[in-house]
Amino acid sequence: MGRIARRLRQRRVAHKSRPRLCVYRSLKHTYAQIIDDAHSHTVASACSLEPELRGEADGKIKGAELVGSLVGKRAMEKGVTAVVFDRRGYKYHGRVRAVAEAARKTGLEF
Repeated sequence: MGRIARRLRQRRVAHKSRPRLCVYRSLKHTYAQIIDDAHSHTVASACSLEPELRGEADGKIKGAELVGSLVGKRAMEKGVTAVVFDRRGYKYHGRVRAVAEAARKTGLEF
């Protein structure tokens, strides 16, 4: 883990009352997980490799929007309404921003 990501995680984990929405982006795909750090357990997750999202995305940003809305829906089904956004050192731009905005549209609060 890099210096920036480590510094950001220290701030995010301090919020024990809310799980964190962690975003990872590879060169081709986008992944999102909602992690409960108090119990070290993943509440909900989604990625652009899932069969239901495979054919729908016309590009990486569209795929990231679909991932954000899917992880938001799955979190709401589990009863999670508020999260802390963990961008893992990535700039809040492009795919990371698309995941965040799509998750907000589903009703998650950051």
